[in-house]
Amino acid sequence: MAPAKPAQLPLNATFRDKDKPQEVRRANILAARAVSDAIRTSLGPKGMDKMIKTKNGEVIISNDGATILKHMAILHPAARMLVDVSAAQDVEAGDGTTSVAILTGSFLGAAEKLLNMGIHPNLIGESFQRAAQRACEVFLEMSHKVSLSDREVLIKAATTSLSSKIVSQHSQLLSPLSVDAVLRVVNESQNNVDLNDIRLIKKVGGTIEDTEMVDGVVLTQNVLKSAGGPTRVEKARIGFIQFQLSPPKPDMENNVVVSDYRQMDKILKEERAYLLNMCKKIKKARCNVLLIQKSILRDAVSDLALHFLAKLNILVVKDIDRDEVEFLTKATGCKPIADIDNFTEDRLGSADLIEEIESSGSKIVKIQGISSRGTKPTVSIVVRGANTLVLDEAERSIHDALCVIRCLVKEKALIAGGGAPEVEALRVLSKEANRLEGIEHFVFKEFAEALEVIPTTLAENAGLNPIQVVTDLRNRHEMGEKNAGISVRRSGATNTFAENVLQPTLVSTSAITLAAETVKSILRIDDITFSR
Repeated sequence: MAPAKPAQLPLNATFRDKDKPQEVRRANILAARAVSDAIRTSLGPKGMDKMIKTKNGEVIISNDGATILKHMAILHPAARMLVDVSAAQDVEAGDGTTSVAILTGSFLGAAEKLLNMGIHPNLIGESFQRAAQRACEVFLEMSHKVSLSDREVLIKAATTSLSSKIVSQHSQLLSPLSVDAVLRVVNESQNNVDLNDIRLIKKVGGTIEDTEMVDGVVLTQNVLKSAGGPTRVEKARIGFIQFQLSPPKPDMENNVVVSDYRQMDKILKEERAYLLNMCKKIKKARCNVLLIQKSILRDAVSDLALHFLAKLNILVVKDIDRDEVEFLTKATGCKPIADIDNFTEDRLGSADLIEEIESSGSKIVKIQGISSRGTKPTVSIVVRGANTLVLDEAERSIHDALCVIRCLVKEKALIAGGGAPEVEALRVLSKEANRLEGIEHFVFKEFAEALEVIPTTLAENAGLNPIQVVTDLRNRHEMGEKNAGISVRRSGATNTFAENVLQPTLVSTSAITLAAETVKSILRIDDITFSR
């Protein structure tokens, strides 16, 4: 009897496994929602903080969505997309990084229900984007135009951003400071701000209340006073050098052996003459403040050179880091000088006053009254705090507040906070869903219901009854109260615009657009393969 032939598989057997794409989609949605749920508790003014231990043993305490997600060890590729969307929101708007991850998780939950109904994932993704576009239109309709000259309104928006941070009790100080810093460096056409023109400097010591803004440049390095040089210079001419003011040395492998003391004297004389010549050239260019870049090859400046510079009444600051060079040259107008022969007067910057100041137990160098041509206005904010954990979180909080003001410069419109825009969009989209036919009706309905996650989470985190509060909110919006949102101070629904809970419209529109795009990307994936 001949052995039975194995049953031959048809050519299209690879397409027979219909359940695989669904399983992959379900796994992706589950992984992304797990990440979204992990940071849900840190939304809003009563949100909790997360303590993160990094791989090199550092501890970070934060409730900033982007910071938490960036440090989370996430392995699943679909869940990593939530980290990316949060980072994209951080770049675009700077605030709302937690909201965007929560919205994405909620939309994925809605998409899962629609997939179970048998609706094609591509249709869901495209309809979600249309619904997001309509929600953005609703946000713009209910927004209030603002002017950059209205400082009070800008301060209120910054205060709302700071209200969910550890430093919220200091928002009376930090909000005006952030507003003034951004308005100082806004571009001429008043439509964008380069936040690189605002430098945040962290100094341990003092409390957050000692944080101050300096109109100019602040250096954390100390003035070199060992040779008795000046620590305060008026009408400063600033030179920034990238070479060393110390005698040249032989290469590492070579040694110079001196057997005769007369030769030794000659070497010392040559050294003195070499250094004196350099210092005279610096003085000849009418430079009276010298900044020296950090050097790894040999001493940036020798004691003898310091002595000469002190005699010539030149203030010296050494060990300027490489990443500070760009900011310093932009702010003071001085150009980096790589060789003593190029040390000319036209490469110097100028300022009215440079002095070393002691504040809260540590010294800083302030450069004020910069008057050079071709410089951009720059601002330094010296952030103070009792320890590094508080300092880091204060820096992140101030950065968020600066980003909020930058959003208002880009898109000059404010919107009520506390879940008001989401509930208004929910109301409009639910009504419009009833007028749509076919699949669109179901998709718009689910999209609208998914928006409820923001007010629900805010209520849960504030210890309120979410069902009662959200029902009350929806009722108020039906009655025409567009600005009704959750106020933590009033422990319930109220007009948040009147309560000064404000956020830039760009934060909300960017969050909802990015969330819809991410959901579309995740839904379009039907298989995960690993490359070799």
